[in-house]
Amino acid sequence: MLPYLPLMLKNSQRNRRRSVLTAASIGVSLCLLGVLMAMYRALFLDTQANPAQALRLVTHHKVSITQPMPVSHAATIQQIPGVRNVMVWQWFGGTYKDARDPRNVFARFAVDPGKFFNIMSEIELPEDQKLVFQRLQTACIVGRKLAGKFGWNPGTRLTLVGDIFPVDLELTVVGIYTDPEDTETLFFNFKYLRELMKNAGQASRADEVGVFLVQTISPNKVPTIADAIDREFENSSAPTKSEPERAWQLSFVSFLGDLKLFLFSISSALTFTIMLVSANTISMSVRERVREIGVLKVLGFGRGTILGLMLGESTFIAVAGGLVGTILAAGLCALARNSVNAFASLKLGMTFDVALLVLLAAAFVGLVSAFFPAWNASRTSILESFLYIE
Repeated sequence: MLPYLPLMLKNSQRNRRRSVLTAASIGVSLCLLGVLMAMYRALFLDTQANPAQALRLVTHHKVSITQPMPVSHAATIQQIPGVRNVMVWQWFGGTYKDARDPRNVFARFAVDPGKFFNIMSEIELPEDQKLVFQRLQTACIVGRKLAGKFGWNPGTRLTLVGDIFPVDLELTVVGIYTDPEDTETLFFNFKYLRELMKNAGQASRADEVGVFLVQTISPNKVPTIADAIDREFENSSAPTKSEPERAWQLSFVSFLGDLKLFLFSISSALTFTIMLVSANTISMSVRERVREIGVLKVLGFGRGTILGLMLGESTFIAVAGGLVGTILAAGLCALARNSVNAFASLKLGMTFDVALLVLLAAAFVGLVSAFFPAWNASRTSILESFLYIE
């Protein structure tokens, strides 16, 4: 069929308005399909942890992450063979400025500055800023992306109004770190939070923590160490569940329900809708060209050639729409990645394999939607073609 490729391209432009509108409708639909595919890949397929992350375990209460554990668990975990380091990892929550503005929502964690840079070794910060963070109790460090969004610099003073904890934090930005995942996160000293809680008459809560971040000596020993930690506390008042950091991050997806089924259902519905649109367009084109098909047969074109010509035209239009959809999907993924912190950590993006799948889906839609109209047209006799009245 390669010799007839110029003819296919020419025929696909017979009715340019219809072709452009069809390609545009396919492109918009495949844009949504591409975004869904990119989300599926980021959530369920791209689970490879970076080297530093592969060493880390997250230990939380076995019942729920909302249930606290005593801070004293850290000393016990540190004594377990294979554990290199352990520190608290406490979500603070709170409100920054106007809580109604979604731009003011970002992650805030209380950590141990003395252990933080050993456990979170992928985070880069100048040495002088590290020292200030470790020595100044009211210090905090923020990600470069977060600092850029609010215009923060070292020396900027912040106030976080407590909601989970009945205290307000008065913090000073002392460093702006670089993170490979480019997350929007603020870290401050857990000791500062404990002292505020004690001063507020919350001494019992001051000795509780939601999560421990555990650094192991080897990625191969992570499952064994996780089991050892959980066995250590299985009969305590606060039993634990330990899991790799990447698995813990992905566990939040389960709160949304069966997301795999949801994405598959939406993708299937989109594909079916595109096929209906494309089939309707091809049927209209075939009806307009019945006599032309008769002429082609008079000139010696066989059924297979005519079928191939029509399938090629439809596939060309669909793939053109697929290219448009891929470009739009890449733009939407980039926008979501830069606007939503969770998508940045999940590396949502239009990768080569996702783009290829979108284009293959476009070709599939073009072939399937055009097959039956083209098949019927190719079987029309010369006499029927010339007697046809539209």
